[in-house]
Order: sequence, then C-alpha cells, then structure tokens
Amino acid sequence: MKKLVIAIDGYSACGKSTMAKQLAKELGYVYIDSGAMYRAITLYFIRQCVDIASNDEVLQALKNIQLSFLNNPETGQSDIYLNGENVESEIRSMEVAEKVSVVAANPDVRTFAVEEQRRLGREKGIVMDGRDIGTTVFPEAELKLFVTANPEIRAQRRYQELKQSGAAITLEEVKKNLLERDAIDSARATSPLKKAEDAIEIDTTFLTREEQLKKIMNSFDCITEIKH
Repeated sequence: MKKLVIAIDGYSACGKSTMAKQLAKELGYVYIDSGAMYRAITLYFIRQCVDIASNDEVLQALKNIQLSFLNNPETGQSDIYLNGENVESEIRSMEVAEKVSVVAANPDVRTFAVEEQRRLGREKGIVMDGRDIGTTVFPEAELKLFVTANPEIRAQRRYQELKQSGAAITLEEVKKNLLERDAIDSARATSPLKKAEDAIEIDTTFLTREEQLKKIMNSFDCITEIKH
C-alpha cells in the first residue's frame, strides 16, 4: 500500500502530539514533532542570547543549528537532538514555552524549519504535527487534520503535564500563556495557524484517546479507499 503524508495542525494542548504518536504507531509510520523543532531552535537562541529582532544574529544562529530525531528505546518515541544533544526534556520548560511563539513567528526561522521538515518527510509514510503543516509545509498531504479543544480543558491538560515535571506554575499562568500563543500563532504574517480548506476538524474536548484514534482511522481508511 502506498504510504501517505499525514498533517495534523491545531492549538497547543489539544492533544495533537499524542494523537500523532498514536496514529504513527498504529500505521507503522514515522512521527515528526515539528513543534519540538521550533522549541529546540528557541532553546538555542536562549542559550546564545540571540536577539530575535536582529536579522543578522538570527541568520548566523540558524547556520549553527543541526536538528535530528532519534528513537528513545526507553519510551519507544523519537527524541529531538540539538547539535547532537538530547534536549527533549529541556525544550518543555516554561521559559521555552514563553518565547517559542515569538521565535517561530520570525520568517527566517520558519523558512529554516520548513526546509528541515520537508527534508524529513521526503520519503512519505510520516505523521507530522504542528501549526502550518497542512497549509505550508505539506499542502499536498493526502490526509489533513485540524485539532481543537475548549481553552479551559487545554489549560488543565498542560497544567497537569507541567506539575508532573515539577514546574512551579499556576493554572492561570498556563492559561494566559496558551491564549497568548494562540494570538501570536494565528496573527503572524508568515504561515499563520489556520485550518486548511480540506482538513478534517476534530474537537478533542470530550473525546478519549481511543475515540480520537478511531475517528482518525476512519478518515484514513476513507482516504486510502479513494486513493486506491
């Protein structure tokens, strides 16, 4: 059976990464976390004190960034590596979360990341999630999904994740960060977060993981029947 490119876009903490990982495992596809790529770039900028307002500094910094994904045998998932260093845990910090949307809105950063994402997806048989995968990175993707959820539920989900990692953060701070990121991601001039015209919308507010996967697999089966 011909392998497809599956693009999953949506807001933060809607469960799209979990959904993408489950789907990739079910299909035997490769999962690529585009959000982790932007977070890793942001982490590098923080470490190197890169001025996001300086085009020269941004371009020079991007020349020094190498991103890759390697399988983690303990988790069975792919971890992101920044210049050979596993930064999967560090990129989930609140400091990175507070800055990633501003960094990701930079046109040069987006050009760099999109080129990397297309390179990784060249062989097809991938599930990639992010904010502009179905509209910019892979507009020709055979299956596109757009994930939404109630903001209160999203904040609760992200808050629980951060609490488990030991972060000292309040629910209100998490909600504020999510809403700010929504605004920046949706309003940016380059590749804004929006639903592709041919994307299937999935609201995860009241769906279990099993129900989400079943719904997506039905869409996948329909697409493959049409393609074949």
